[in-house]
Amino acid sequence: MMSDVDKKLPGSLALDYSGLQMNSPVVLLSGCVGFGEEYTRVAGFSNRDAGAIILKGTTREPRLGNPPHRIYETPAGMLNAIGLQNPGVDEVVDNILPTLDFSETRFIANICGSTVEDYAAVTKRFDDSAIDAIEINISCPNIKEGGVSFGNDPDMSARVVEACRAETTKPLITKLSPNQTDIQENARRCIEAGSDGLAVINTLMGMAINTETREPIIGNIQGGLSGPAIKPIALLKVKQVYEVAGPYNVPIIGQGGITTAGDAIEFLIAGATAVGIGTALFYDPLVCKSINAGIADYLDKHNFENISGLVGTMRIRDNELDEAASG
Repeated sequence: MMSDVDKKLPGSLALDYSGLQMNSPVVLLSGCVGFGEEYTRVAGFSNRDAGAIILKGTTREPRLGNPPHRIYETPAGMLNAIGLQNPGVDEVVDNILPTLDFSETRFIANICGSTVEDYAAVTKRFDDSAIDAIEINISCPNIKEGGVSFGNDPDMSARVVEACRAETTKPLITKLSPNQTDIQENARRCIEAGSDGLAVINTLMGMAINTETREPIIGNIQGGLSGPAIKPIALLKVKQVYEVAGPYNVPIIGQGGITTAGDAIEFLIAGATAVGIGTALFYDPLVCKSINAGIADYLDKHNFENISGLVGTMRIRDNELDEAASG
């Protein structure tokens, strides 16, 4: 009998994301699967269930991360402030990447930095490696600009992407922050600076307080909110970014609160080419299987030959257009 590991996913789920051939639209998000090896210990999980795995955020030098507490469960979500704990790019490239099986899925590096020069240096190091693509985490604070996050300023975002573009020919995916005034303008600037793809969205900033001690629960005071609580926001941001990215044929990884096949299908309809799974993995490590099966069933039921036929197919009723024009 064929095992779950050996079963092939339906051909309708295969897609091209910025030149990456993926066997599924499901992407495992950075920070949720370590450096790709953690889930190999979960019984029943196979890397083949994911079209791509995004590795833990990596910086130029090793980082210890933030003081505890780093994670706190919230209603329908989770706050995290890990602080980019990682062993540094040299350790990842020299000792971790060689242990990964690139025949099973695509592996994408997630890079972070405190200066534009940091981003460029980490990109250059990954360019000379087996990694399939590079995701730019522009939600990091720029220490040369008083701690302002790169991702909340279109000029800063574009500078980072441009610097990374100069150091690699690998596909670049820019992870956009929802904590900004105009995500469409930021998306446009990142595309024009050389981004091949976009990830929409990163976490929203939030906090929690211990009412007995009247102190913040998260050691860093604030953290990134993820999980089902942010799904409606993420879905709207994907739709908005698709309006900008679509004409450029720049694909989107839609992410934020996806826990079911139905959630994933919504993001595809809104304009995402692939869908990222993060917080859901903490309580259902095998959720990829059910999401893949649900998407495949939907495509078959609605007569879509492949996943790309569903992307960006959201319909708007005429009466809603009339009301919007008059209101």
